[in-house]
Amino acid sequence: MNTNQYGHWPSPITPELLTAQGIRISDPQAVGNRLYWLETRPQEKGRNALVCESEGTRMDIFAAPLSVRTRAQEYGGASYLATETDIFYVQDSDQRLYQYDINTKQSRPITPEGAFRYADFCLDHKRQKLLAVREDYTESSHHPRAEIVAIHLQSLAINTIAQGADFYSNPRVSPDGNTLSYLRWFHPQMPWDGTECVLAQLDAQGSIVQEHIIAGSKTESIFQPQWSPTGELFFVSDRTDWWNIYRWNGTSAESIYSLTAEFATPQWVFGMSTYGFLNSDEIFCCYNQMGCWHLAIINILTKEFTKIDSEFRDIAAIHCCDNKAYFLASSATQGSQLYCYNSNTISAISKNETAIAAEYIAHAQAIEFPTRDNETAQAFFYAPTNPQVTVDHTLPPPLLVICHGGPTGATETGLNLKIQFWTSRGFAVLDVNYRGSTGYGRQYRDRLKRNWGITDIIDVCSGVDYLIAQKKIDKNKVAIRGSSAGGYTVLAALTFSDTFKAGASLYGIGDLEALAKDTHKFEAHYLDSLVGIYPQEQPVYRERSPIHHIEKLNCPVIFLQGLQDKVVPPSQAEAMVNALQSKGIYTEYITFPEEAHGFRQAQTIQQALAAELTFYLNVFDQTISGEK
Repeated sequence: MNTNQYGHWPSPITPELLTAQGIRISDPQAVGNRLYWLETRPQEKGRNALVCESEGTRMDIFAAPLSVRTRAQEYGGASYLATETDIFYVQDSDQRLYQYDINTKQSRPITPEGAFRYADFCLDHKRQKLLAVREDYTESSHHPRAEIVAIHLQSLAINTIAQGADFYSNPRVSPDGNTLSYLRWFHPQMPWDGTECVLAQLDAQGSIVQEHIIAGSKTESIFQPQWSPTGELFFVSDRTDWWNIYRWNGTSAESIYSLTAEFATPQWVFGMSTYGFLNSDEIFCCYNQMGCWHLAIINILTKEFTKIDSEFRDIAAIHCCDNKAYFLASSATQGSQLYCYNSNTISAISKNETAIAAEYIAHAQAIEFPTRDNETAQAFFYAPTNPQVTVDHTLPPPLLVICHGGPTGATETGLNLKIQFWTSRGFAVLDVNYRGSTGYGRQYRDRLKRNWGITDIIDVCSGVDYLIAQKKIDKNKVAIRGSSAGGYTVLAALTFSDTFKAGASLYGIGDLEALAKDTHKFEAHYLDSLVGIYPQEQPVYRERSPIHHIEKLNCPVIFLQGLQDKVVPPSQAEAMVNALQSKGIYTEYITFPEEAHGFRQAQTIQQALAAELTFYLNVFDQTISGEK
């Protein structure tokens, strides 16, 4: 056993191991005896490989470098649809929609070249048409027109079915082919603020002849409308403060089961799914309580709720077929894998075993702590953990505070090797679900409205206060890191508080006004609710933007930025770097020419982690200070 300085502990969780085990699985779909899913592979330049398993044989449908990925709404999701005879998919390189014949193994494009993006597909069997959400960029490169289109699979003619709203998702045709359901919403609402669930009657050609809104409003969020095998429409609504499951009975929405829990999650990407139908009588679902996800079965007829015991912490992407349920899940000791539920038995499909001894894994401790403005906030604390090291408990460890992105989102508590990378080296980690995070009801989620840059800053600072009072961390060695919106919280916390000694901003925001002027359509009015209406409330934007208060920021900062980022452009990081360097504050600015919003390539992830670790050690070991 060795006694080592915090932060310098020898760890088997290297950046190389992290990316080698960093394959991310998404979007499982089962059709007959075939099971499909996507794998995001850092070692293959972050491409999305479409995988099929059938009768014990597993194979990639398409060879590298083909990547199945849509960039609709920039964040993508729902980039393919598998049927008994075909796979419809978006090819990342040109964003066109293709049809792959399973028997002949041949693909053909079914949409023309042009400034279009497609996502969220549904096959209209009755008319042999493929429905999709389409973004049309022909008139604007920043604000495409959103619509639902139908592609005739013989003539390849494309007809617009629904238009006029700012956004669409979840187009689904009823089993009898007579009715279409979909979600739509308008600026300035985000989908977790307010959406409308529309029911539309279709004529023989598939055109809408009559439609009406059955649920949702500017203040009610509807999630995942889905038809049951018997032709009833189900959806999730937060009308009672909690996202619960409802059924449309023809005249009103009927609650299936009421629970102080969230049966939904913020719709940042297309195709998100938290429930499915095992059969005509049973719903297989997941729900979130106090930041942890659970599995359950709800009997539709009796409304009996049966919780399924498991060690899972995070659950997503539920897909049901033939009395089986497929889903993604992770536990405290196992990263996200693909599982199958069949006859009360859960078995793993993917074998992405974690090559880390259990003794190295730090476990999340849920904490609720008082805030400086006399409310409460939530977080998960991870103590430094390493069996090779003898810890001197009289010396508290350094702390790394993590701010999740969104900011409408939540941290996860399943095994995250990026967190273990830090804890195994001697850092304590506080992963904060500041007010505004999801999983705690709408009231908690709405607490950040018009308070971004205030409430989240109070919460990350209050979490540090709590741990200092508990004598769990070294108050002189506290750093903060975050990506995207979390990067804004980092820069704002460094600027408007003196709690932290250093920070890392990964594609973060330093100028709220610049973001309001130059971001993509999906988030073009997101700040209206988080900060204020722009430009009418421009002073508020300037008041909360770190770039305008550089005189208050006096500690080292590292910036990591993809140069292809359209969500948070590189100009955000560059403005902060230039301002800090002009002031003489120590900064590091590391760019990645091929990366966009979020790092996908193995080399990028490895380089970024190594640089960030070295940066913190230099700060805490006092080899660098705030000034150059």
